[in-house]
Amino acid sequence: MKRILITGADSYIGTSVEKWLGKYPDRYQVDTVDMRTDSWKEKGFSPYDVVFHVAGIAHVKETKENESLYYRVNRDLACEAARKAKSDGVGQFIFLSTMSVYGIDTGVIDENSSLNPKTNYGKSKLQAEELIRSLEDDTFIITVLRPPMIYGIGCKGNYQRLAQLAIKAPLFPDIENKRSMLHIDNLCEYVRLLIENKESGLFFPQNREYVKTSEMVRLIAEAHGKRIKLVKVFNPIIRVMLGRVGIVKKVFGNLVYQKEMSVYKEEYQVVHLEKSIQLTESQI
Repeated sequence: MKRILITGADSYIGTSVEKWLGKYPDRYQVDTVDMRTDSWKEKGFSPYDVVFHVAGIAHVKETKENESLYYRVNRDLACEAARKAKSDGVGQFIFLSTMSVYGIDTGVIDENSSLNPKTNYGKSKLQAEELIRSLEDDTFIITVLRPPMIYGIGCKGNYQRLAQLAIKAPLFPDIENKRSMLHIDNLCEYVRLLIENKESGLFFPQNREYVKTSEMVRLIAEAHGKRIKLVKVFNPIIRVMLGRVGIVKKVFGNLVYQKEMSVYKEEYQVVHLEKSIQLTESQI
């Protein structure tokens, strides 16, 4: 049996992974620790085989006032947790990073893409990656995940905004685009396999299919028994705005990982797009 400690008690991803691993009670024992105060430093990490670090700041509007908070939490706290894990004899440290380390709004990311984060979120995550990976040795494995947008029941961020629009709007622009996304179940299974196989290195999980925004909106509406009409009349205006308005890029732009980057030796993409939308919307 493997013992796993998840940092970030009550976090969306941490709670989801804890629940997922709970389906295998004979193989995994999972504990969580809250890192919002310094009390976590008193907890011994030595009983654990793996620390999965998800504690961090995200989905918070960046300002000059909270800039230092991003680095204090996403970089410094993560590094402190990694150093403690190594000191206490933990064998594997899994760090949840982000696609934002590439710093692009549109395009295709491949293994040769440069790292040039633009936001404090992306910068702090990349700095944490570099510092944590420097701790790796033969007895301390470092595993870094750079997922795209994660969604599922109870998720925060842009998916929820689109879901509300899909439920209420009679029309939605039918723009051809592709985006990498990751359903929470697919992420959870990926993490389980990384633990099971003691993987080290960089990993880029994503759904099997790229997502077309208008198709996702249609599926969300259908999950609620509604019909939304996809129209192309707004497309010329949206294409002009794609180069000028950030939120339009996020919704209608193309941003994907090259699919070869996300191939793994075992199947982790346990739900396809349509099923993932049904699962996500089933309890909203």
